[in-house]
Amino acid sequence: MHKAGFVNIIGNPNVGKSTLMNAFIGEKLSIITSKAQTTRHRILGIVNGEDFQVILSDTPGIIKPAYQLQESMMDFVKSAFEDADVLIYMVEIGEKELKDDAFFKKITNSKIPVLLLLNKIDTSNQEQLEEQSELWQSKVPNAEFFPISATEGFNVQNVFDRIIELLPESPAFYPKDQLTDKPERFFVNEAIREKILMHYKKEIPYAVEVDTEEFFEEEDIIRMRSVIMVERETQKGIIIGHKGSALKRVGVEARKDLEKFFGKQVHLELYVKVNKNWRSNQNQLKRFGYNQR
Repeated sequence: MHKAGFVNIIGNPNVGKSTLMNAFIGEKLSIITSKAQTTRHRILGIVNGEDFQVILSDTPGIIKPAYQLQESMMDFVKSAFEDADVLIYMVEIGEKELKDDAFFKKITNSKIPVLLLLNKIDTSNQEQLEEQSELWQSKVPNAEFFPISATEGFNVQNVFDRIIELLPESPAFYPKDQLTDKPERFFVNEAIREKILMHYKKEIPYAVEVDTEEFFEEEDIIRMRSVIMVERETQKGIIIGHKGSALKRVGVEARKDLEKFFGKQVHLELYVKVNKNWRSNQNQLKRFGYNQR
C-alpha cells in the first residue's frame, strides 16, 4: 500500500512554519529569520519514503493585507485550504488568537484532519505550557494536539508519523527524487532575500524582490546574475551601502548558502534596480509569481 497527500501548514507570522517544514524535509527550502512575513509564496517540499509521499506546503503568515502584495500572499493561504489532505495549524507559546476570524472559522469547521501544533515549548515553563495547551485545545476542539519545538526537534517525528497515518492511499504525485515544485532560480532569489531580511531594518526587506535573470550551470560551477528590486532611489543606496560594502556582504553570504544547496561552486553577480511601487502593481506582481488567481 502506498500513501500520498498534501499537508498544508498555516498560522500567524513567525510561529515557526518554515522551521517545521525544513525539519521534516531535512533541507533548507523556506526562509527562516526572526522577522515576520518572510515567506511570501506557497512553497512545496516533498518527503519521499518507500511507501509514502508527503507533499508539504509552507504558506505566508496570516495577516490583514495592507497592499496588493499582501493580498496575493493571503490568496496563497486560502488555496492551502482547498487541496489539503491534512491541515497543520501552528501556534506558538504566548499566542492567544489567529489574526483573521474567517480563517479561524475555516480551521474549526474543517472536514479534513487538523493537527494543532503548539510550537516553541522550549521557551516556556510547565505551568505556561499546561495553560496554553488547555486554551488551544478548547479553541480548536476538532484538532489533534501536539506540543512541539521545531528548532529542537522535540515531538517533530511523532507529528510526521501521525501525518503518514492520516494520508490517503494514493500513488505518488511527483517523481520520487523530487524535493520541491519550485525551479532553481526561486531558491537563488530566496537565499538573497533571506540575507536582506537579516541585515537591513525597517521597511527595506519588505520593499525588496529578487529576480535571477541568468542561471548557467557548467560542470564545476553555476553562474548566476540576480537583480535586487527596490521601490525608491533611497532604498537602492541603503542596499548598496558605503562603497558597495552592504551589497557585497549579501552576495558573499548568499553565495556560501547556495554552494551548500547546489553542492558546487557558485559565481553570483548582484545588481540593484529601482522598480517603483512594484508591491502595488498587478503586472509586476504577476511577473514575480504572485496574483496567480
